[in-house]
Amino acid sequence: MDFTFSEEQLAAAEAARGVFAGVAPDAVPSPALTTGAVAEGFDRELWDRLAGADLLSLLPAEEYGGAGLDAVALCLVLRESAKVLARVPLLETSAAMAAVQAYGEKELKDRLLVRAGRGELVLTVAASGRTGHDPAELAVTARQDGQAWVLDGVQTAVPWAYDADLVLVPAHTEADRSVLALVAPGSEGVTLAEQVSTSGERLGELRLESARVAARDMVTAEGTWEWLRELLATGTCALALGLGERVLRMTSEYTGKREQFGYPVATFQAVAVQAADRYIDLRAMEATLWQAAWRIASGAAGALPTAGDVAVAKIWAAEGVRRVVQTAQHLHGGFGADTEYVLHRYHAWAKQIELALGGAGAYEEALGDLLAAHPLG
Repeated sequence: MDFTFSEEQLAAAEAARGVFAGVAPDAVPSPALTTGAVAEGFDRELWDRLAGADLLSLLPAEEYGGAGLDAVALCLVLRESAKVLARVPLLETSAAMAAVQAYGEKELKDRLLVRAGRGELVLTVAASGRTGHDPAELAVTARQDGQAWVLDGVQTAVPWAYDADLVLVPAHTEADRSVLALVAPGSEGVTLAEQVSTSGERLGELRLESARVAARDMVTAEGTWEWLRELLATGTCALALGLGERVLRMTSEYTGKREQFGYPVATFQAVAVQAADRYIDLRAMEATLWQAAWRIASGAAGALPTAGDVAVAKIWAAEGVRRVVQTAQHLHGGFGADTEYVLHRYHAWAKQIELALGGAGAYEEALGDLLAAHPLG
């Protein structure tokens, strides 16, 4: 693979830095200080700025008003968003658009992509299944009934469910195939129950009871859900990397100023070694992230299916971001546990990202299965 970014990818990252430059990561309270969600909805003002900078239309082709970029460009933008804990459904909307473009019918593309790219349509994905630990596509059944599909089941922890215009829901059919359905919250047979994430954001448990979805709102191509899940997982790795980089920088700045015995604590060997270990974590997270994103973007063959590279990236991201924030809290001393200090919010987000779409253990098991099925050497 080639680690060099294209001019277009670098331009997207630069535009993202400009948009996120004025975002305050502590604009909402710490989840430890609230009894419910930290806010009613996402940051609509930031969403409009992202749309104005064409960062919501990175992936759609030019015919749909987009830039025609790839998963690498999206991950570069997501990395910047996590540094300021941007409260927007950027990953979910972008991934849903990418799946529709790659696998949807032309009529669906024409109807969705331009509006979503302009920020007029908010999309999210129900990717956590019934419990957050079981395969999402098995949590909902889908059967054809004339010109419509009928869905039954439950999807937990749907991000931005109360703000989304449409939820992309994976389901399985009687023929044991996975399909995707675009479901409007509040439509007949569709209800939401409020949940609150570790990071304090409002989630929704999506309940489907004989919910009818028109055939034109279905994506039934083979492999769609598997591809979408890999993109979502890789995007989550990009969020973990950006958050971890910002936290390590905060730690460096703090330990460089905090003095004990007349010296900055950053000069103490025990502090320097811990910070160096976390830097190594971040570089491993970065290398495995770009490997996974490149495989998705290029479709290149490898010793393992793309899912193998995604699993390696998610293992490093989950374990790495946890170690980074834990070390940061330790090296900040008492400030690390202060709920009024912004590091507390980064820690809550890190825990949410670590377990999103499955923790390291789940991906280690998946990687083991892939290695058994595709022996190396």
